[in-house]
Amino acid sequence: MKNKIQHTFHVPVMGTGFTIDTPVRVAKYGISSVISIIDYMLMEKMRGFYCKKLNIPYEPITEKDEDFRAKRITAYLNLIDDIVKDNFNELINSFPEDRTEVEKYMAMLPDSSELKQDFNEMIKSNKNVNDIRNWLHNNLPVGSIDVNIMTKVDKTNYLNGEALPSEHNDAHASLRGFANSKLSSSIILSAGLNPRLYGYFEKFKDFFPDENGNLKKKIVLKVSDYRSAIIQGKYFAKKGLWVSEYRIESGLNCGGHAFASDGFLMGPILDEFRVNRETLIETIFEIYILALKNKNSVCPQKPLDVKITAQGGIGTFDEHQFILDYYKLDSIGWGTPFLLVPEVTNVDKHTREMLTQAKEKDLYLSKISPLGVPFNNLKGNTKDIEKMTLVDKGSPGSSCPKKFLLSSTEFTEKAICSASSRYQYLKLKELDSKGLSPEEHKKHFTKIVDKTCLCLGLASSALIANNLKPESKEAGVSVCPGPNLAYFSDTFSLREMIDHIYGRANIMFRKDRPNMFVKELNLYIDYLNNKISEVKKPFSNKDMDYFIKFANNLEEGINYYKSLFSNIKSKFQDIKLNILNELDNLEMEIKNINYELIPIDKNYQSKTYKKAINL
Repeated sequence: MKNKIQHTFHVPVMGTGFTIDTPVRVAKYGISSVISIIDYMLMEKMRGFYCKKLNIPYEPITEKDEDFRAKRITAYLNLIDDIVKDNFNELINSFPEDRTEVEKYMAMLPDSSELKQDFNEMIKSNKNVNDIRNWLHNNLPVGSIDVNIMTKVDKTNYLNGEALPSEHNDAHASLRGFANSKLSSSIILSAGLNPRLYGYFEKFKDFFPDENGNLKKKIVLKVSDYRSAIIQGKYFAKKGLWVSEYRIESGLNCGGHAFASDGFLMGPILDEFRVNRETLIETIFEIYILALKNKNSVCPQKPLDVKITAQGGIGTFDEHQFILDYYKLDSIGWGTPFLLVPEVTNVDKHTREMLTQAKEKDLYLSKISPLGVPFNNLKGNTKDIEKMTLVDKGSPGSSCPKKFLLSSTEFTEKAICSASSRYQYLKLKELDSKGLSPEEHKKHFTKIVDKTCLCLGLASSALIANNLKPESKEAGVSVCPGPNLAYFSDTFSLREMIDHIYGRANIMFRKDRPNMFVKELNLYIDYLNNKISEVKKPFSNKDMDYFIKFANNLEEGINYYKSLFSNIKSKFQDIKLNILNELDNLEMEIKNINYELIPIDKNYQSKTYKKAINL
């Protein structure tokens, strides 16, 4: 009974701190959300905060404790689980003396929800309080407390100068912390395949079927395309591990780090999943069953449930419902808009005010991440101001107290972070020795000092919002909203945001917002133009092939959208003509890019080029 579909959206992970306690806020209403579990330091602080707030005994887990990273994560997740269950039981048991919370739960469900309809019938036909409470206990789902790991944030840790075994790496410890918790939920893996981490899942029984063929803990892969999904799904299946959800994320129309594709667009990617969903499941199930038999494990008789979900730039009810219906998805992630909902996310007052006022020009794809991956940023955030203040004082870089993003061995045997003062000192010293012109020196100097300490910046807001002591003197806030934020210009209640998602209200007052697919296409054209401008001319054959292939992929995507919107009968009727006109204009931009890329050198005759000039 509790498997009845309730909400058709989820709240994705946002930074390390913005959704650190979101389940406490929304799970009792049946809303699923995701906690980042890489920052065990922040999680320990938040555990102490909630223990104090709720008068729960608190025993600190210190760095002197064995396996303290994983233990802190386990303890925090167990506490969140207890709080959510208590809140949920309180919601149910308050009925009917206080109907407020149960009615709020029901009111926020989609109007088409069977659960809502069944409840209304129950109230009409049954006046027995105990019967109604029992029905609520047996039928109301609680939102899932899911967790996220960026698979590449997996640095080696040391003890007394000696490298610890790989199971003590950051992502490994995070996985173990979740696996040892009492949660029955999902772990979302983002940022690509990490073979050693994926192999570590085999150590934990909760990821394997129990005697009834059920999974206590599930694996979710955040993927950019179908090919990535089937490769990673097979990789897990060979180990007897089932991927329960493939979460497709737009490469550029999301917040946080931007894992841009080579011009492959969201619509065609979703369509490939729609067409090949059963093939994906059946192909992986064959491998999965063989692996389970080899392990002498319980073998399900049929494929376990698989969800296909998506997130990235969705902003209206029409988009939400169209994506669900046309591509047969199970849920849609609404991330960035929830930064404007104080009931849901941990955002300090100053940053939230900046977010409400942000326009397109304030939201940009930056190079501030130490990981070297493009990062969505908000101009004027307090972390960037703090960073530039240090630069002006002649002491650029962070003290790097958390050390989650250590990746450079350019100057040192052990990896250090490119946002750290140590790295930037060494890099700037090297720069000064090159004897570059003032213009060239400034260009390289800016690139070096632009890196930001995201470890501190993405956690600071949660501390400020809850009046907790900063983890460092560097207390500025980094924030990573997607471009969609520009079209939301106020703070909202949870009820208001959900009514917007389900089309019962409209909180987006701007009329100039482009369709999500068109917006993503614009972002990719800008991305390609920037890539072209960064490469010195004349272009190498390798660069030419990449640029032309990218442009061709965008053009194929436009052709897909033209066909899609031309054939849609019921949705987007009022804006269909505008969308098709915008697609024509964007197609011309891509043709111009291709034309400008045609090389003067007639000796350049790659297959990619020949295909391009024949279009």
